[in-house]
Amino acid sequence: MTTENNLEIFLGGFAKVFNEQWQVDVRLKAGDSNESAAISAHKLVLAARSEVFKKMLKSDKFKGTADQIETVTLSELKQEELEALVGFIYNNRSVLSEKEKKHAQTLFVAADKYDIPHLRDLCRKELISSLKLANVINILELSLIPFDEALNDAATMFVVRNLLAICDTVEFRLFVGKNPDLTVDIMKSSKSRRWKNYYI
Repeated sequence: MTTENNLEIFLGGFAKVFNEQWQVDVRLKAGDSNESAAISAHKLVLAARSEVFKKMLKSDKFKGTADQIETVTLSELKQEELEALVGFIYNNRSVLSEKEKKHAQTLFVAADKYDIPHLRDLCRKELISSLKLANVINILELSLIPFDEALNDAATMFVVRNLLAICDTVEFRLFVGKNPDLTVDIMKSSKSRRWKNYYI
């Protein structure tokens, strides 16, 4: 039977108080859930992980009384996505959990919105490693809002390498309509790559 070492106990401190629901003082609600599904959390932990949460929770709107806990609604997140975000905030991870990987696209956007750079880095790494024909257009669009150079470069090169397979898809045609300038860049890169291969 394995036991936690002192470092694991120390790093798991936030998760421990979350699981015990000790001294929770704020509730987080997803856009698609009702009040009863809201997740009880700690303002201090949220503020420590996110400057955006810190500024938000400092406002008078979220200063509840001892017998009243305020609720923050994250309308852009579904319940399972919110659970994944809160799970990440309370755990000291160097890799994403399976649940977090499942929601990497949504968490990538949330990490930018709530200013959680470490989560953004891990989501970027996961998105790049999971690029495939079925998701590359979604990820390419994701890299534009907000612009992320590393993710954009990886997705663009994947499209360039697989252009013949991708260009006939409905997703690519919709992408072309919304992003004509980027499409021109992709076509130029594809043409340049073909000429390089021709002369090698």
